[in-house]
Amino acid sequence: MQLTLWTYEGPPHIGAMRVATAMRGLHYVLHAPQGDTYADLLFTMIERRDARPPVTYTTFQARDLGADTAEIFKTACAEAYDRFRPEAMIVGASCTAELIQDDPGGLARALGLPIPVIPLELPAYQKKENWGASETFYRLVRALSGPAPAAGAPRRGAEGRRPLCNILGPTALGFRHRDDVTEITGLLGRLGIGVNVVAPLGASPADLARLGAADFNVVLYPEIARAAAQHLQRTFGQPMVETVPIGFSATTRFVEEVAALACVDPAPVLDEHGSRLPWYTRSVDSTYLTGKRVFIFGDATHALAAARVARSELGFAVVGLGTYTREFAREVRTEAALHGVEALITDDYLDVEAAIQAANPELVLGTQMERHVAKRLGLPCAVISAPVHVQDFPARTSPQMGFEGANVLFDTLVHPLMMGLEEHLLGMFHEDREFHDGAAPSHLGPRARVPEPVNTVTVAAPAAGISWAAEAEKELRKIPFFVRGKARANTERFARERDLALITIETLYDAKAHFGR
Repeated sequence: MQLTLWTYEGPPHIGAMRVATAMRGLHYVLHAPQGDTYADLLFTMIERRDARPPVTYTTFQARDLGADTAEIFKTACAEAYDRFRPEAMIVGASCTAELIQDDPGGLARALGLPIPVIPLELPAYQKKENWGASETFYRLVRALSGPAPAAGAPRRGAEGRRPLCNILGPTALGFRHRDDVTEITGLLGRLGIGVNVVAPLGASPADLARLGAADFNVVLYPEIARAAAQHLQRTFGQPMVETVPIGFSATTRFVEEVAALACVDPAPVLDEHGSRLPWYTRSVDSTYLTGKRVFIFGDATHALAAARVARSELGFAVVGLGTYTREFAREVRTEAALHGVEALITDDYLDVEAAIQAANPELVLGTQMERHVAKRLGLPCAVISAPVHVQDFPARTSPQMGFEGANVLFDTLVHPLMMGLEEHLLGMFHEDREFHDGAAPSHLGPRARVPEPVNTVTVAAPAAGISWAAEAEKELRKIPFFVRGKARANTERFARERDLALITIETLYDAKAHFGR
């Protein structure tokens, strides 16, 4: 067992909770000891939900282990049904309660409740959160979507109606899932395609029973919905679209694919996409930013999409690509090979930090953990994947998907680099009469009170056995912060190879000339 400060994913019952919290009319009874009820905070404090998750905990204590914990679970189930009257119930155990092997599914069935009760078997010591969400959604769809139609039976839905699809995958606590659904629903509407059911987000058990009425399924988040969509494909013969519409090119392919399945013309939507991203390639900004080195880490869906957008649409060089979603390691390794890098498959943020330092990127795209790592290393960073914090659940609509999502993603990736250029220019002129640290803001007039100067420039600690002269440190600070780490590392390597204990300005410039050849 490894003690860690951060974790990319919780145990699988947190994934089940994300599905339950996203839906209506579904209740989750979780066999868990006192202390395993912390997950409420994820939804009420981070996602800013105005209600607690629909979860009942047994919260047994240590003294209960010598008695009948099974009876505690049965009582909790019965009381949860009497209190909430859900349309369906899922039951399972937390990672701790799993060890006492009380069989929540069998205990719940013995109660004979007049609603569907779906047992969850989520091996907490082998699997994690995204897998738990996927398995929970799959179990719900398999139990509630109905049996396969009889051989020769006509497809559901009236002839002459407009084509229908299901949107699958968005959950509670997902990165921009709410906004992605809004954007993609609007995009499909402009194509003349109706949305039959969105699930899990906003769906009820009764809605899941209507899944078979759609003509095809749109899988927005494969980590969550691929297994359920494959079941629907086998059961109802529904094809699925797995192209994730993140970025201009991927959204264009997505529109073409759904239009082909629905037998509609994609041209009106493609001609009026409203994306500003193609304009970027003709702008001055693209000339400055082409070739910028970017390191990407996150869940598989967002990491893969960010890598393709960074390389193909923004002209960046991907120098690192990885994911903590081990179930999608093959796809990430394949994409990484296209960029000439080795994929990083890990759930240890310290491994990610070491890989970032080794890659010397100019931009980091990742989770909230990479945001903290990049801040410590003095690198610009943008968050493109869960896990995230409260600031990544904005009040405004800010999708990652669709043509508007391409605009949002453009801002997300480009702005940190542009602000880095501005900070560098201010740093270059910090001794100028107008821009030095003691100068008051120009709009306040010449007699404005000047605040005490604050040194906001951070420089990483020197390597062991090597020190920097004050003049060399001052010169190093003039280098743009997004390449300062690389300059420091190269200079210290240059000094180490020549047994130099003190780095002077001359050493700094000698190293620059050496590595610039």
